[in-house]
This record gives sequence, structure tokens and C-alpha cells, in this order.
Amino acid sequence: MRDLTEKALETCSKEGASYADIRIVTIKDEDISIKRGNIQALNITNIKGFGIRTIANGGLGFAGSYLVTPEEIKRVAKLAVRIGKASGATRKKPIEFVDVKAVEDSYKTPFKKDPFSVPTEEKIEILVEVDKRLKEYNPDVIKMTQSDYRGHREEKIFASTEGAYITQQITFAGGGFSCTAISPGTQPQRRSFPGSFRGNFSAEGYEYFESLNLLENVEKTAKEAIALTEAKACPTEKTTLLIDGHQLMLQIHESCGHPTELDRVLGTEAAFAGTSFMTPDLLGKLQYGSEHVNMVADSTSLTGLGTYGYDDEGVKAKKVDLVREGLFVGYQSSRETAAIIGLEESSAGMRADNPQKLPLVRMVNINLEPGDWKRDEIIADTKKGILMSTNKSWSIDDKRLNFQFGTEIAWEIVNGEISNIIRSPTYTAITPEFWGSMDAHSKDDWKLLGTPNCGKGQPGQVMYVGHGCGTARFHNVRVGITKEATATDGVQ
Repeated sequence: MRDLTEKALETCSKEGASYADIRIVTIKDEDISIKRGNIQALNITNIKGFGIRTIANGGLGFAGSYLVTPEEIKRVAKLAVRIGKASGATRKKPIEFVDVKAVEDSYKTPFKKDPFSVPTEEKIEILVEVDKRLKEYNPDVIKMTQSDYRGHREEKIFASTEGAYITQQITFAGGGFSCTAISPGTQPQRRSFPGSFRGNFSAEGYEYFESLNLLENVEKTAKEAIALTEAKACPTEKTTLLIDGHQLMLQIHESCGHPTELDRVLGTEAAFAGTSFMTPDLLGKLQYGSEHVNMVADSTSLTGLGTYGYDDEGVKAKKVDLVREGLFVGYQSSRETAAIIGLEESSAGMRADNPQKLPLVRMVNINLEPGDWKRDEIIADTKKGILMSTNKSWSIDDKRLNFQFGTEIAWEIVNGEISNIIRSPTYTAITPEFWGSMDAHSKDDWKLLGTPNCGKGQPGQVMYVGHGCGTARFHNVRVGITKEATATDGVQ
């Protein structure tokens, strides 16, 4: 492919571009969903294409195609330069990029079993059996069932006029299941495994899907769904709130991940409840949380869905502090946005979900670093509170300040012990006040969790991201809001 990338870059330079890069991308995706015993979705997608980005006359140009031939690459390269020149004619200030070391390198996600070497029929058999056992557990109450699998692979080639030539192969797999219990006179109650509606995902091979042990967890999940139909509703009060990783990951995603994306901060990306309260004048000054809150953007975390060797600008993956001991200290950025606010380097956060899409600043693995506690110690240390798990609904304002979340299930904590199940649990707070009340985070159940459904941009792009966290404790949080929350950003 090097001859094709060279042709693209040579053409861009001859046409007047001061900078150009090209991504040649091949994507393979297998998505299977079984619902109520029937195949709801069986999508096997294969995409190959390229995108060329240029700076010409101080403006940014981009164009792409799914036809990867020398003639098409030359045509698209010329178009990208023309778009850059046209864009530059309307700009008051030329685009600037922070420097990056151009390298020739390769990266590959480590895995034991290739997801695409396993027959589709084998995956369907497992999902059908999960669905069957869910329905058979208690057919009078378990009315809705769904089981899911997804495997994904991207192969990328990146080259730039600065001298970079990088090849990468990114693989992830995962899945899960859910069931909904319905009893006369009660609201439907859903329980999901392993912690979100369509499951959990990891940058590993098919061995990760096997490690989820879906069949072994059918009975426990169905029991909890049925128990929820008989449980008492979440009380309306202020209390101590414990959140496990399956809910905490979304809390991190919405109230730290998105507001530290620098393009949102600068107003160039405001879709899906965009913009942010974490503005540059607050960098190094805003007390975002308590001294126990340490958050990082880490694209080097092994098995994370936001892990890779280099981003789509050829910037090497790295770990960047966002919040250190509660203080807001960093952003997720691109070469352009970093230059705008005077940062020395990009956070390596630029990615696109398609060869014909322009890369955006995207979350990587946004991790709440482990604390000093064990999960059981936090519970034992809590005299009265509520433990919530597994997101069900969410709502957050466009500044990422005021939020309301609902979870599938919760448990009372009484005198340091887990007690009764609570249905329809919700909580609401203001971001800095909420994180400011955190006084404990576990280390023993800390793990990287992954979601492949983070939406951003217009036209929309769906990206895969990760979050490392355990169980955390927050104080004086209002719970039990009666109005159901609704999603206002792109996570599906």
C-alpha cells in the first residue's frame, strides 16, 4: 500500500498543500442479536476505503472514497486540496498543528483466538441457548429476552507528508444478555449481564466472549429481574451512594470524558449535548472533585477499547492526567486544538469510525485510578446508604454540569451490610459537587469496561471507548427522583 500512500501525498504537495495525511482503512464487523428466540440482527460488514486530510492556504480539507485505486486516490487528493484552499479563504487565522515525531511503526491488538476464525453458527448457538434458558426460567414472568455478540476489527495504514508510515490492527469482542420481568400491577424490570444492556467488550479476541460465561449467569440474572418486580421503590432522600463499576463507567463517561474533549470546550463540536463547563480559564484552578479523584485519559491500557498504538493523526498513544487529586489539570486534544490553547502536544485522541469520516477528538480509556479500599471494606464502612448498579437511563445538560441517572437495580446498605433490593433507583447531582463528595474508591474490583457505542459529531460517528473503575462512595446525594431520566447524548 505504500505506493498508494506516496501517490496521495505527492499529489497533495504538487497541488499546493503544506501538509497532508492519508488513512487507508479496512473494517470488518460481526453483530449478532437474538431476541425472544429469533434472530433480530445478523450483520456482517466489510468496509474498505481511504480518507485524505490536507492543509492548504491555511485551511483544512478532507475527502475520501471507498474505491482504493491509484486513479481514485489522485482524484480525491486533488479534491481535498481544493477544499482546504476554499476553507482557508474564509479563515481569519491559518490552522496550526503542534509538532509530532513522525515515525514508521506498527501496532496490533494482542489476542488468543481470532473472533473471525470462529464460525458464526457457533456464536448463534450460544446466544440461542442463553435466550432459551432465560425464557424457560420462569416463562410466566420473564417476558422479554435478548442476547448479543459483536466482534470487530480495523486495519489501518496512516502516512503523512511529515514522514510517518504506521500500520495498525485493532480487534475487540464481547457481548451479553438481558431479560425483562413483568408481573401484573408492576412496572417491567430489566436485568442485564455483564453490566450493560448489550454486554461488555474488551480489546481481546473471542476468548473474552467465552470468559463472560453467559450461560452460567442466566439464573442469577433472571432471579434479580423477578425480585425487582416485588421490590420496594427507591426512597426519595439524600443519602450515601455507592456506585459499582458497571454504573460508574457511564458516570465517568458523561461527567468527565465528554467535558474534557477540547473540541467541545472550544465550541467546534457541540452535537449530542455538546460544549463543556471545563473551560481553559479553569485549567489548573477548578476543584473538580475531592482529593481522592484521579482521572486519566490512557490509550495505552491493555485490553481497553480506547487502546491503540497511534491515533488518526499519527500521534503515539499515551497517558494524560485529566484530574489529579481533585484538581482539573488536562484535556483530551488533537494537534490543532492543542495548538489553539498553547499546549505543547496532543493527547493522541483523534479517531474516526470510518475511512470517509474526518477524525474527531474522541475519548480513549477514561479511567478513575484505583483507590486504597476494597469493595467489601467500603460497604462495611457504610452505616446507611444505597448501592446502585447497571445504567438504565441518563440525562445531562449541554455543559455537563447537571445530571440524572437511573440504574437497573440497587440494594440498601444497613450497618455495613447489603440488604434489600430496591427497584427504579435514580440519583441526581451537579458534577463538581458530586465528585467532591467522593471519599472512597476500590482497587480489588477495579477493571477496564468497554462500550462500543459512544456517539459524537455531525454527521454522526460511533466510537468504541473504555473506562477503568471499581466501586466508589459519594455522600449526601439526592436519590429517588420520580421522573424517569432520558438519554441526551450519543451512548447507545
